[in-house]
Amino acid sequence: MKEEGTLVPMTKLCAWFEVPRRTIYYRRVKSAPKVQERFEKPIKEMIEQDPSFGYRTVAALLNFNKNTVQRIFQIRGWQVKKRPVGFRPRVQAMPSVAQQPNERWSTDLCRVWAGRDGWASLAIVIDCCTREILGWHLSRSAKATTAESALQQALIKRFGTLGKVPTPFLLRSDNGLVFTSRSYTKLVKSYGLQQEFITGHCPEQNGLVERVIRSIKEQFVHRQRFETLQRASRVIGDWMYFYNNQRPHQALKMKTPSQKFEELKLAA
Repeated sequence: MKEEGTLVPMTKLCAWFEVPRRTIYYRRVKSAPKVQERFEKPIKEMIEQDPSFGYRTVAALLNFNKNTVQRIFQIRGWQVKKRPVGFRPRVQAMPSVAQQPNERWSTDLCRVWAGRDGWASLAIVIDCCTREILGWHLSRSAKATTAESALQQALIKRFGTLGKVPTPFLLRSDNGLVFTSRSYTKLVKSYGLQQEFITGHCPEQNGLVERVIRSIKEQFVHRQRFETLQRASRVIGDWMYFYNNQRPHQALKMKTPSQKFEELKLAA
């Protein structure tokens, strides 16, 4: 009607079509989302202490509902952005996940800056079933002795003594100079373990221990300034205890590695 040049008041149009005028004039105003301080304050304190924690980890540590924590993360802009995933060439499938403890262990090395003592090498050994860090050793050298010390610590932690294991199992690693050295391979064989090497240039085949190393670097090492090797070793030991006994793991249904091991131990 307007295009034809006829203007009709809104009151008449509403009367003709029996539509309330308040319906025509109503404009919905979206209120700002509200966040309760009793939830926001402890969440903010935790992520300020450790910005790398995601909403699932924060929810588990604070015993909050994960949906509530995720909503607060989104409203406040605290959500951790995921890394972009690009194309990766296919590699030979070598699953690193184990179904039971002491079925497959995994080991690797990384570097840590130790201040006045320069670069140090950190060797760790994990159980591929429980993700528990069984043994670790930090030293100035990246020689076989560093990896050997981590393996011996793992054997003592899990079995209480050094010597041949009750049931042989796999020890996965890359095929670097340390893990293929005569000294290391001889030691592994003496304990009754069977070495399992990944394909060259395919670190994803050793993904579990690589992921643990990433957590160590992103959530802890890169946020510290160690003055000496001794200081680094002491503080790293505290973080390892936190990782094994307090930090929930999404792949373990938000249980800690120690809790998962005890659960499987009782079920056996």
